[in-house]
Amino acid sequence: MRTNKLVSVIMPSYNCGHFVEETIRSVQDQTYKNWEIIFVDDCSKDDTYALVSKLAEEDARIKLYRNTVNSGAAVSRNKALQMAKGQWIAFLDSDDLWEPTKLEKQIRFMEDNRYAFSYTNYQEMDENSILTGVTVSGPKHISRLGMYAYCWPGCLTVMYDAEKIGLVQIADIKKNNDYALWLKVCRKADCHLLNECLASYRKRMGSISHHSYLSLIKWHFRLFNVAEGMGRPASAVMTVVNLFFGVAKKLFYVKKT
Repeated sequence: MRTNKLVSVIMPSYNCGHFVEETIRSVQDQTYKNWEIIFVDDCSKDDTYALVSKLAEEDARIKLYRNTVNSGAAVSRNKALQMAKGQWIAFLDSDDLWEPTKLEKQIRFMEDNRYAFSYTNYQEMDENSILTGVTVSGPKHISRLGMYAYCWPGCLTVMYDAEKIGLVQIADIKKNNDYALWLKVCRKADCHLLNECLASYRKRMGSISHHSYLSLIKWHFRLFNVAEGMGRPASAVMTVVNLFFGVAKKLFYVKKT
């Protein structure tokens, strides 16, 4: 049973003790107050769980869960989505940040236009929360075909209406699991851009953007082959398409000031 107007913030985490409190504070600072955080700790080896436990004691809107064994982001997101009670589903990794008006503006945008699936622009910051001057946008409208062409939305910006989309679960893949989610959501609704910068992505060493093209090819192939159940030839074609549109995104939608 979904709770009308409630936002469920899906937040998987592993070893983010240096950043997690700042991330959760960015949710607590929202002008829109009707939210819950579904926090799933994936057996962190640092103080992430202890920090969030303390915050959860102070704020009942923070629902804290912990995997029994380290399972990866896909399993953690699936678990959080099963626990979520909100009409609106939003995503925020435990090292990223939201602008205070993010939820308020995005919900208004979706309600006014009767959209079920949306995303916003975001800016990049470094590990010390210093902005790098890079802003990332995307197409105003993404159809199902357009989403297969490339993963345009940043995970920290996405929101969808669970009353219209339903429960989404994805295959257990180690990388691109957020993309796997959008591909499933796009079967029910097109995605629309709120053309405002309402989130900050922390670019850290070890993130997917720092890996080699060979690794990216392998992860994209696995996304289509395993998560989407495509045959090997079709998966290979879609991987090439993704690489092409990845270059296009950098040319047209990534701006540096």
